[in-house]
Amino acid sequence: MSLNPNPIQRVIPPTTVRPAKPHLTQIPAGLRTGSPAGFVAERFTAYAQANPDDLALAQGSTTLTYGTVDARSSELAATLRTLGVGPDVVVGLCLDRSIAMIVGALAILKAGGAYLPLDPSYPDARLAFLLENAQASVVITGPAIAARIAWRVSRRVILHETGAIAEASPPLATPPPVAGLRPSDLAYVIYTSGSTGQPKGVEVSHASLANLIVWHQRAFSVAPTDRASQIAKVSFDAAVWEIWPYLTAGASVHLADNEITANPEALRDWLVAERIAIAFAPTPVAERLLTLAWPANTALRTLLTGADTLHSYPPSGLPFELINNYGPTECTVVATSGKMPDGVTGTGLPTIGRPIDNIQLYLLDDSLRPVTPGEPGEIYLGGIGVARGYRNRPDLTAERFVPDPFNPANLAAKLFKTGDLGKSLPNGELAFLGRLDDQIKVRGYRIEPNEVGAALNQHPAVSQSFVLARDSAPGEARLVAYVVPQSGSLFKRAELREFLAARLPEYMIPATFVSLIALPLTPHGKVDRAALPAPDLANSSDENKFTPAQTDAEHCLAGLLAPLLKLTSPEQVDVGANFFELGGHSLLGTQLIARVRETFDINLPLRVLFEAPTVIELAAEIESLLVAKLETMSEAEVQQQLATTAPVATY
Repeated sequence: MSLNPNPIQRVIPPTTVRPAKPHLTQIPAGLRTGSPAGFVAERFTAYAQANPDDLALAQGSTTLTYGTVDARSSELAATLRTLGVGPDVVVGLCLDRSIAMIVGALAILKAGGAYLPLDPSYPDARLAFLLENAQASVVITGPAIAARIAWRVSRRVILHETGAIAEASPPLATPPPVAGLRPSDLAYVIYTSGSTGQPKGVEVSHASLANLIVWHQRAFSVAPTDRASQIAKVSFDAAVWEIWPYLTAGASVHLADNEITANPEALRDWLVAERIAIAFAPTPVAERLLTLAWPANTALRTLLTGADTLHSYPPSGLPFELINNYGPTECTVVATSGKMPDGVTGTGLPTIGRPIDNIQLYLLDDSLRPVTPGEPGEIYLGGIGVARGYRNRPDLTAERFVPDPFNPANLAAKLFKTGDLGKSLPNGELAFLGRLDDQIKVRGYRIEPNEVGAALNQHPAVSQSFVLARDSAPGEARLVAYVVPQSGSLFKRAELREFLAARLPEYMIPATFVSLIALPLTPHGKVDRAALPAPDLANSSDENKFTPAQTDAEHCLAGLLAPLLKLTSPEQVDVGANFFELGGHSLLGTQLIARVRETFDINLPLRVLFEAPTVIELAAEIESLLVAKLETMSEAEVQQQLATTAPVATY
């Protein structure tokens, strides 16, 4: 039987179906011939030299023009070349989301290397693994972070906040000669959670990145006058999408503060005030943005979302369009995209649109044969967006990047086996049906439970563990760890959380730990998921008791926390329980900190929530800060402060 399934068609624009065009149709001619004309660095430099005074980057009151970014990134690129950076050389980029991070990434691309974004909030052990696995011999970082990773690489460059060089290792005695880039050379490497217990690095080429950029600029009519937002963390591949399509088109990129990105109301106000035209927000944040009131004259015309399942269509009357997107990291951020009609109700979950330019999408069965139209099938992705594979993992690369049976003339053509289930709809769009394996998503982050379990099993008091996601509310998943302790061992949940925090990112730490005598098994010896008990106060708390609020500060905090946890009353908040075990996470934590600041008029860093995770502890921190503040105030200022906070404190 001839395998000619005719992949799902792409859409230009999202509501008009056209036949899929041949591979590489939309790729710049320079990339097809091996010229660097389509590369990010060359496109950025060309615009910067023609328009040096145009705004490129903005963060708070700090702004940089295209000319300044070009000069600083070129200086840094020259330094990187003396340290041995060139084609397919991976450079660690360990910086918070910032202007310096973008300047550093651009400099790495200018030097011919590939950047490896590293979140400084990761535990030291994880940073060490990523640097070693990626074979990064050079790292770019900031003064506050340098000491943590100084011994993990042989050469480093330290940047000031605006991307200027503060310190650099001595150049090599004989730097390698400058070599020309090819479209197949690496642009960046991003690590995702791994099912084997270790994260895996996805290698993305310049050709794949160029395809994303060209499609994005065409699909959303990006112009030099546009202002775009950057809110994703550096380790989230959505950040790639938020930066390069704009900086290669002359638009400006505006970085929001961390506290703003997690607070929908504050993010809306910032988007409006900054006159952002195109913005991305992870699905959970976007869903909340859709419920807010927006001024009719807002500059925002396009809100992009993705990374998780969208649960509803946008309401009528919004001044912008909502674009839902789907794509694994292994297919360069976006594989399918579609405009969501507004005001639609009662028709099931929104679709994930159709494939973007030069991406082929197939729905196949276990034998790699196309399923009948309308029937569920595993999503396989082909085309120029497919990554080269996993960094230093040829076994896993061969397992997930399989030969393309529908393109036999090109022996190098690969399909990426996503592990996602989908089906085609009568209108040609695609419905996403979930995962085929155990991989899950929590708050937009892709997580392999086996990686969490592998780390948890290293604890000396743990005999076995099983990790899964449970919905704490519609559309809100929480990680739950079921733990069988070693014989005669005792442990506290706080100890397990602290143990994992030294090895895993915050979003991979279970919200709840449930102690079991043994894991329930099916007759075939697999863990019986249906028999796992739902977490409750009796089996997920170290002590089976509820502590009500006592002080004014505790009552006030309970009042602030209850709506965030979707509790009907502040009296339901256990002030002695860990915030994260109550269902909290960094997104809600940022919102809580913002509300504390508004209520008490004090600046409380987010890290305090991790150091004092109960309401009792947090209230004590707040009271201590208030006392210190009152001691420096005049009597009139004290009376004004009391008048402002007293009504709230007696909630």
